[in-house]
Amino acid sequence: MKENKITQLDIAEYLDSEEIVAEYLNLICQENDPALLLRSIGHIARSKGMAKIAETSGLGRESLYKALDEKAHPRFETVFKVLAAMGIQMRLVPKAKFRRKRGPMPCAVAEKQRTYKA
Repeated sequence: MKENKITQLDIAEYLDSEEIVAEYLNLICQENDPALLLRSIGHIARSKGMAKIAETSGLGRESLYKALDEKAHPRFETVFKVLAAMGIQMRLVPKAKFRRKRGPMPCAVAEKQRTYKA
């Protein structure tokens, strides 16, 4: 009887174009899970070469691995450096269209009461 081998899927092998990388990150961002986002950035870094990303971002290779661990809490600065090194620009868009009833706009300026002396 032949034994079946199960191989683990390595998503980094499929991240072979800028369009696929962008769509992958956009889908991940919809999950609102910071650990998942870090792991996906790690997948992209591996697909582009960790040594190259480490060098371009100015981070050590070991530091890069640690920063992209799903249990890590890297600084925004670190994440932005890594994204820039991978040629990725973050862009934010509204999640859903918000409709507001039109009416008079409330005045945000408080009027100062004047006191007159007679």
